[in-house]
Amino acid sequence: MREELLRPGAEAVEAAEETTLRPRRLDEFVGQARLKEHLQIVLDAAKGRGQAADHILFAGPPGLGKTSLAGIIAAEMEVNLRITSGPALERAGDVAAILTNLEDGEVLFVDEIHRLPRAVEEVLYPAMEDFQLDIVIGKGPSARSIRLDLPRFTLVGATTRTGLVTGPLRDRFGFVGRLDYYETSDLIAIVERAARILGVPIDSEGAVEIARRSRGTPRIANRLLKRVRDYAEVRANGSVDKGVACDALALFEVDELGLDKIDRAILRTLCVTFAGRAVGLSTLAATIGEEADTVEDVYEPFLLQQGLLHRTPRGRVATPGGYAHLGLVVPAGADEGIE
Repeated sequence: MREELLRPGAEAVEAAEETTLRPRRLDEFVGQARLKEHLQIVLDAAKGRGQAADHILFAGPPGLGKTSLAGIIAAEMEVNLRITSGPALERAGDVAAILTNLEDGEVLFVDEIHRLPRAVEEVLYPAMEDFQLDIVIGKGPSARSIRLDLPRFTLVGATTRTGLVTGPLRDRFGFVGRLDYYETSDLIAIVERAARILGVPIDSEGAVEIARRSRGTPRIANRLLKRVRDYAEVRANGSVDKGVACDALALFEVDELGLDKIDRAILRTLCVTFAGRAVGLSTLAATIGEEADTVEDVYEPFLLQQGLLHRTPRGRVATPGGYAHLGLVVPAGADEGIE
């Protein structure tokens, strides 16, 4: 596997800042109150028994804190965190090498776990259930299988596509937590916390303006805060208030609802290019120059949540709210209906 070295500079600074913004303990994690309560019980019970925590699967849209929660679990259990991803584990030997190097109680975090190859997934089954690893030695008629004992570890998986996690794998997780989009009040607290860490002077109205345009996602809130900070340092006095936040977000093409250039391109394609007719996903993606998976996983959920787009049996259509957001009138004979 080829390793890439990050040269010192803006990218390294940005990566370091992103690491510092992650909460390290469960009581520092803002939002997802019910999930936090459930997780606290699971971790406290495991610590009380002196055992490793049960395997945990986090599901939800990107940027809601699945990776942060994996780090918090390791910190709360006072063990090391090992990080990998589904696409990186190409062969059964890859996961076997990681599992045999784990220490007792350690947390193994697998991001995008729904993208695990089937051969790798099958190696995980006995490892998760019995903490044993089956290895085949030799080839042909002389091949034999041996079973190695593994330390008791905690597998934390993260997925943005719950439906793609196979049933046998999903059933081996003792706890499955769903992360939902954040309320604006929680995002305000996240922006204010990040501003303190980054040393950005910001008032309450500036934090509100950034939070309400963050699409319910902490990762986006932190990213917008950094861009507003840059604008404030270059074109203002370095402090962020409502006026500075509005000007900065307008410059970076983030509108009042948090829609960016691609979101508006999707709506404009539905409302103008196809004049209200239903549009298939692949056609919509090709028209705006994006991958179909990106449209479906990244952009469409928020547009659906905001009531700007509908899925119909014949394709995607904009809602009256979508037309209104663009300042357009719904054309006569526009397709309607929801799947």
